[in-house]
Amino acid sequence: MTDRYERGAARIAELTGRPDGPRREAYDALADLAPDLARYAVEFAYGDIHSRPGLDAARRELVILGALVALGDCRPQLEAHLDNGLTAGLSQEEIVEAVMQALPYAGFPRVFNAMAVVRKVLADRPAADPSLAADPPPPADPPPATDLSPATDPSPAATEPPRRSSPDTRA
Repeated sequence: MTDRYERGAARIAELTGRPDGPRREAYDALADLAPDLARYAVEFAYGDIHSRPGLDAARRELVILGALVALGDCRPQLEAHLDNGLTAGLSQEEIVEAVMQALPYAGFPRVFNAMAVVRKVLADRPAADPSLAADPPPPADPPPATDLSPATDPSPAATEPPRRSSPDTRA
């Protein structure tokens, strides 16, 4: 293995907290068809680019999230990088806002799709807010209905139609 590969593999383990997992499974699933693809991803994306100085891991993941949202049709990669971002210290609010910032550039369909992935990833995390679950619990019983009918006012002003302050000039 090359230094680039070792550096990339170490970076993946740092971001995910484990050397294997869904990313490794995705790489292994294509190994018989494109054996160099996983090596390129580890060496280039993680060993060369993701390991560069200048951005901490959380800010780097925000950039990646924006790119994936804009690309669209990247659900597995979006899930992985959302998980990486949370592991790197991004808050739920930062992630949601980053996806929202893509709206003028990526459009509503991609942002709605990405936000659904955000909900799933947050719901799957151990410390997730239960209100973000993919199938949230049913709401509590609704409050009793309030009477929205106008109050009864016995004064003549309440029964007369409103008066115009100027004559009607419409023809």
